[in-house]
Amino acid sequence: MAQLSDDCFAFGGPMMSVDDAVSLIAASVNAITDFETVPLSDSDGRVLAGNVTAPLPLPPFTNSAVDGYAARSRDIAKTAEQILPVAGRIQAGAAACGPLEPGHVARIFTGAPLPPGADTVFMQEDVRIDPSGKVVLPPGLKPGANVRPAGEDIRQGEIGLRAGQRLHPQHVALAAAFGLTHLKVVRRIRVAVFSTGNELALPGEARTGAQLFDSNRFMLMAMLRRIGCGIIDLGILRDDPISLAGGLKTVAGECDLVLTSGGVSTGEEDHVKTAVESIGTLVMWRMAIKPGRPVAMGIIGGTPLIGLPGNPVASFVTFVHVVRPTVLALSGALPEPLIPMPVRAAFTYKKKSGRREYVRASLRRADDGAIEAIKFPREGAGLLSSLVDTDGLVELGETMTRVEPGQRVRFLPYASLL
Repeated sequence: MAQLSDDCFAFGGPMMSVDDAVSLIAASVNAITDFETVPLSDSDGRVLAGNVTAPLPLPPFTNSAVDGYAARSRDIAKTAEQILPVAGRIQAGAAACGPLEPGHVARIFTGAPLPPGADTVFMQEDVRIDPSGKVVLPPGLKPGANVRPAGEDIRQGEIGLRAGQRLHPQHVALAAAFGLTHLKVVRRIRVAVFSTGNELALPGEARTGAQLFDSNRFMLMAMLRRIGCGIIDLGILRDDPISLAGGLKTVAGECDLVLTSGGVSTGEEDHVKTAVESIGTLVMWRMAIKPGRPVAMGIIGGTPLIGLPGNPVASFVTFVHVVRPTVLALSGALPEPLIPMPVRAAFTYKKKSGRREYVRASLRRADDGAIEAIKFPREGAGLLSSLVDTDGLVELGETMTRVEPGQRVRFLPYASLL
């Protein structure tokens, strides 16, 4: 379990940029060093604990990329058709029956090994068969055409997967191509998640007229699972600083990260702040971001705590820029910078200079074929419908102050954020 110093999240500036926040997290958080070995079928989404080198070349033998006829390039005419007899038939999964004799071709299928001597394959649709059963080859085919040489993809001993790689289906496929059945990965980051407040009711239970159903906790737990975390669900903790402090102190020793939303500002009824400060340290980050300016960062017995804003959209946006990099740093994962895609704005918008803003937007294809971003028609960081009825976030940089229709903007699809 990573043990952090009480002052590791301290920041002396008046307003923290998004980039400064990510950099401070990366510099402050120590990666855990607990590993486990899992079956390949269970490795998707996990973080690789060490480099994986290729135990064999890929492909392991030279083979045909197409269905057709294997030939020796020295037998191929450059300017005229050539008629050659067929000597042998090689299917995928079968060994070549022997060297290809000069002046002959072999019938071959995709993935089948080339016979010794052959180095070029004619696609079957580019040749024709004459009445005697011989193959008529067109002239001028480049030597080596339609052939996959052994080791073309990855050479034996080369690093195929690097330590810190968060595994996706394509990485699992490469490990399988190496013949591996298990991978050594970082154990899942354990995150304790709770909501706080007498104003919250659990979905499915009775709700008073002055209560809201707890929604942020379920959103945060779903987002954590998307990035491979294990969840300790503490439910709703009521507004009692003493019991809050006792519960947090206990769970901090059992997890790698404590996460909540709301209840950490300076109001008289924000009891999480008081509880955390009684058993650890807490600093407030005023981030230059909209929505989501107030974020709490704390340490309880060496375990980091993050308190996100209570409004769901602000909680969603700050999760991406604070919680996500914290989890990646804790798991020792390689950096995964968010890379926006350029689209055309179909809206007008004004913003303040000096802060980064995220505008909820949907995409459409315009009459000229360009992809346009359409802003959600209503404002407000409490509108869950603005996350449900849009496709992602338009990222407006710190120096921008206005967006006009037709202007190029940066778009982050929701699918790219986790």
